[in-house]
Amino acid sequence: MRENWPASWIAAPNASPFDYGVFLFRRTFELAKAPGRFVVHVSADNRYRLFVNGHSVCFGPERSDLMLTRYDSVDLAPYLHPGANVLAAEVVNYGEYRPAALVSHGTAFLLQGDGPAERVADTGTAWRVLRADACTPDSPDPAKIRGYYVAGPGDAVDGRRFPWGWEQASFDDSLWETPRLLGRGTPRYHGTDLVRWLAPRNIPLLPETLQHLASVRRAEGVDIPAAFPTGHAPFRVPAHTHAVILLDQGFETLAFPYVTVTGGRGARITLAYAEALFDKDGRKGNRDEIQGKHLSGLEDHFIADSGQHRRFEPLDVRCYRYLELRVTTGDEPLTVDDLAGMATGYPFHRNAAFGSDDPELGKIWNVGWRTARLCAFETYMDCPYYERMQYVGDTRIQALISLYVSGDDRLVRNAIELADRSRLPDGLTQSRAPSDPPQVIDTFSLYWVEMVHDYWMLRDDPAFVKARLGGIRDVLDWFERHVDAKTGMLGPLPYWSFVDWTKEWPWDHQLDRGGEPRGAETGGSAIVTLQYALTLDRAAQLFRAFGRTDEASHCETLARSLRAATLALCWDQNRGLLADTPAKCEFSQHANALAVLSGAVKGTAARELMTRTLDDRSLVACSLYFRFYLLRAMTMAGLGNDYVAQLGPWRDMLAAGLTTFAETPDHPRSDCHAWSASPVYDLLATVCGIEPGSPGFKTVRIAPHLGPLHHVQGSVPHPDGVIRVTLDRKSGTALHAVVDLPQGLTGTFCWGGRTWPLSAGQQTIDTP
Repeated sequence: MRENWPASWIAAPNASPFDYGVFLFRRTFELAKAPGRFVVHVSADNRYRLFVNGHSVCFGPERSDLMLTRYDSVDLAPYLHPGANVLAAEVVNYGEYRPAALVSHGTAFLLQGDGPAERVADTGTAWRVLRADACTPDSPDPAKIRGYYVAGPGDAVDGRRFPWGWEQASFDDSLWETPRLLGRGTPRYHGTDLVRWLAPRNIPLLPETLQHLASVRRAEGVDIPAAFPTGHAPFRVPAHTHAVILLDQGFETLAFPYVTVTGGRGARITLAYAEALFDKDGRKGNRDEIQGKHLSGLEDHFIADSGQHRRFEPLDVRCYRYLELRVTTGDEPLTVDDLAGMATGYPFHRNAAFGSDDPELGKIWNVGWRTARLCAFETYMDCPYYERMQYVGDTRIQALISLYVSGDDRLVRNAIELADRSRLPDGLTQSRAPSDPPQVIDTFSLYWVEMVHDYWMLRDDPAFVKARLGGIRDVLDWFERHVDAKTGMLGPLPYWSFVDWTKEWPWDHQLDRGGEPRGAETGGSAIVTLQYALTLDRAAQLFRAFGRTDEASHCETLARSLRAATLALCWDQNRGLLADTPAKCEFSQHANALAVLSGAVKGTAARELMTRTLDDRSLVACSLYFRFYLLRAMTMAGLGNDYVAQLGPWRDMLAAGLTTFAETPDHPRSDCHAWSASPVYDLLATVCGIEPGSPGFKTVRIAPHLGPLHHVQGSVPHPDGVIRVTLDRKSGTALHAVVDLPQGLTGTFCWGGRTWPLSAGQQTIDTP
């Protein structure tokens, strides 16, 4: 990272750097003996998979933005041996089909040896390259995908033209081309050319774990052995046969699926993927049921070449619960040797636990954790099937879940940094990062500020937080420039002021956006104004903590002014509710939840307001996403004991056979959406009541809200160890609590209006 690398970025000599292409790179070299260490640093544009002597070692690089290209560092020694060795890399440029979460400067591959012994591996003219013309994109069919989709194409591979065995040392690459040199690797902050500035990977490499599908649910045109697909049970598809096999993973997954086949020259094989099956009316219904339903989704296609044990694996991960294998044979029969997947995702470890005397809450917690896991890859993702985009609104909830359940903060820091670097010249962050094309949701910039505040409360990392203060100032200034001097509320807002997916705020095809409350575009939105006020208070705490008292005072004064103006203009005395705008023609749970969260309504008045908000069925109701904020407002108003009773939508999803939580409660596009995993956090933070008592989690405050529960136990990872609580209701409001804190951690326990001091180690509290 101190000077330009000796290795050069390389590409195929006569290929367009911007068009779709799959490129195979090889480097053969001799070793006198097996090395004890052989570290290389590797990267590519758009994506690569690295092989050593036929063994798949890793894939990457980590997704990043145009300002920063990540490289991976890998020790190849376990895969090397005396004699001839080969490094081989499959590099894909998706061209016009590129997923929106991938940014690109054009096709390129780079591999740098760490020291003199590894320098033989450096990319340069000693490498060889072939464009694999057998590989072409299969453009996603909107009629099959059923929803906004930007996660990349399917693959089409003609096995009759593919150079099988290309990754093996024995393969003859003498007819392959010498690559074109594109310039040496340049570390970040070096050189004048900012194209592909290099920085090391800041998250772990993603593991791949063999995962067999659970069962065959339906088979047409072929007999399937009972042991397939969980065991070794090849089956034969006769010549001139069309076979369709529907397989069920049993739960939604993210994996590199593969099928291995023998024979069957010219046979056409399709792998199709779906989160759920559809009936003739396009409805999903119960996800476990298949009768009268069909699979519609992304597809990969493969033509067999009659070879032995040909393994077809897509270039990118696929998300599915159901996988359909379709085979149409020609004059030769085809043997399906194996069909499985290599499951992958960010390697979070579950270091938290939750249990209670309501077993269904345990199911909600587990399904929510699976949802969060599937939405964490090289960045957070809103959903693993349709977009795979790191939206700030989704990511704030995901980050809290990660810190509470795993304690691993690396993906959180990465997300905060990417959003910070995405900021526009006018001050706002982009709504999602990395992203091509850019997109701006102004409300998500406010959530980014809150995300930094969350991190500040949960991690003692002052240098990282301090580095974000300039970006926070820019975001707040943008909103301040849009405060209407006459009303004292936010005026008309450009961009997209998304709040929630509700039927009352539908997609506007003229504006090409939806989920916006009344007043966001024209001015006078109580919802967005109070979200801004709430964010100003959060920012004031950050500024004051870092000695920027004048900025803190300004934020606090402006927040008070915004709250006062909104209450004066939007409060409806007759209904005892806050309207969405001064016109008082529309009312929502969103506005009233933010009235409480922002501190515009406090104390007994807040409790009464939230009671009315939850009871009034005429209000625009929060969908699954914004219920996170609705239920936080309910707890803040003193109604935390009602939290468990508000989990009906999640219980309904379990009853409908979902194995992850959906984007919306009714007819969702996505069956796995990160923002719907929020109960994973709240069962620990609200029901168990475990929250930081001071910035950096230097103290803890435990204030349980058991509701109807009589027994609850939970644990949360802390930088100093694990916080554990066991809570048993004795009679009435009396409680027996056992609390175990890590060494050095102190705090308070709150119950029934009283507090008890907590110290490190295990302690017992019996409340009256």
